Amino acid sequence: GFGLIYLAVKKEYEPTLLLPMGFGAILVNLPNTGVLNQVMPGIGEVRGIIQWLYEIGIEASEAMPILLFIGIGSMIDFEPLLQRPIMALYGFMAQFGIFVAIGVALLLGFSTADAFSIGIIGAADGPTAILVSQVLKSNYMGPIAVVAYSYMALVPIIQPTTIRLITSKKERQITMPIKQTKKISRTTKIIFPIAVTIIAGFIAPMSISLVGFLMFGNLIRECGVLNTLSKTAQDVLTNLITLLLGITISFSMTADRFLQVETLLIMLIGLVAFVFDTVGGVVAAKIMNIFLKEKINPMIGAAGISAFPMASRVVQQMASEEKPGNILIMQAVGANVSGQIASAMIGGFLLGI
Repeated sequence: GFGLIYLAVKKEYEPTLLLPMGFGAILVNLPNTGVLNQVMPGIGEVRGIIQWLYEIGIEASEAMPILLFIGIGSMIDFEPLLQRPIMALYGFMAQFGIFVAIGVALLLGFSTADAFSIGIIGAADGPTAILVSQVLKSNYMGPIAVVAYSYMALVPIIQPTTIRLITSKKERQITMPIKQTKKISRTTKIIFPIAVTIIAGFIAPMSISLVGFLMFGNLIRECGVLNTLSKTAQDVLTNLITLLLGITISFSMTADRFLQVETLLIMLIGLVAFVFDTVGGVVAAKIMNIFLKEKINPMIGAAGISAFPMASRVVQQMASEEKPGNILIMQAVGANVSGQIASAMIGGFLLGI
């Protein structure tokens, strides 16, 4: 608990979630406090507030992580993706680490349900990781949530190192000319979330609780007649759910569950997942360059990871360092927002399996 609070306050690593999780970890490990269901001396059985929040908001309905997707969807502008649809390819390829992590977890002896839950860390999407691990009744939801959010905060450290290892300086200096792109109409922006929801419903039905709520949030944003609700979803709803979600997850962070060798293994597998997410996106761009006359800077592929908007910022910063004045932000954002859709769909796909 102290460690998570330190990371949140001193290092500013995902403070909105790690700080409540850290404080909650302290609460659930203090004896006879009544924050968990306990038999109290002289009182009898007492229902704990944190366990009640967990049972109602996560265990019974998965409501908290799903509702959070409305807020996330209301924050995302899909216009860069609609202007450059090819960027969707990198959003899906940058989920490669999920399947590598599942394979590693199975090799290390985790059960299939636990391996799938651990692998979804590679979605780089905290709510998806929490939802999948809960639906599959994983024994490691606490460690999975901590690792998922911690590595999302470490994207600016993990991705540049990985990108430099698998690309040449010449590739990182590729300039992608800024073309005058057609402005996307309001009608298209309204149709897009509806169409994505319907398509996802047929391709990966179990993803609808994630993709559907993500797209619903985006529809509120783009319809133009619900500005007040859009702002509420972006600010009040997102902050409230994040606050409650963080302290509720701490239910599974009691010492007997959390302080295990498996937690260290999950941290290692999580790192593998994030590295191979980056590798998958970059390699996809490099393969595309074999067939394209106008080359793509392969760093764009790394932005396909779902950590929005951090991954696209990392790519732009690296582009500027490698070649001052090189602007890749619009292409990177297009790949980045497609990663949000891809991570939710793959989460649903794994649940379907």
